Amino acid sequence: MEASAKTNKKDQYTYKDYLTWPQEERWELIEGVPYMQAAPSWQHQAISAELSRQFANHLINTTCRVFMAPFDVRLPHENESDEDTKNVVQPDIAVVCDKSGLRGTGYYGIPPLIIEILSPSTARIDRLVKFTKYQQAGVKEYWIVEPDTKIVSVFVLGEDHRYDRLEIYSEEDTIKVSILEGLTIDLKTVFDF
Repeated sequence: MEASAKTNKKDQYTYKDYLTWPQEERWELIEGVPYMQAAPSWQHQAISAELSRQFANHLINTTCRVFMAPFDVRLPHENESDEDTKNVVQPDIAVVCDKSGLRGTGYYGIPPLIIEILSPSTARIDRLVKFTKYQQAGVKEYWIVEPDTKIVSVFVLGEDHRYDRLEIYSEEDTIKVSILEGLTIDLKTVFDF
């Protein structure tokens, strides 16, 4: 939900502002506009934990790591410093392969893979606002997980820098991760709740 109380005080916020807000509150910034994050459901947490486990097991002894929210991903515009970044998201899961971007509470740069798990309060933002932001930033693979229907939509960035490939999977399927050779995610265990 957009934070109108904060937006009345200032037109645009940056990561520097974000760091001054109460740590017990979960916020995101998209183009400088703050959005408050709701607490996730137990189903959301179960899905996140199982996906993260499968990614983490595969990434042992590689340069990549998997991170779960809360984890601040700062998506900078060209030449935008870390503290001046106006895009600070907390994806449910992010895969990071460039450790030089790991700083403080998260990552400054563009993760190659981001996963968002929908909840009623975040569905619109995840499907529209973040979809556009991740595409513009150059996130190579973006997953939207729907706990209620047990469906996963996978978007892969094409050569035209657009998500031009969409694949949809159900709880009976496996997903071959395009950016990580040899990794296949078993959705039966992900949705086993």
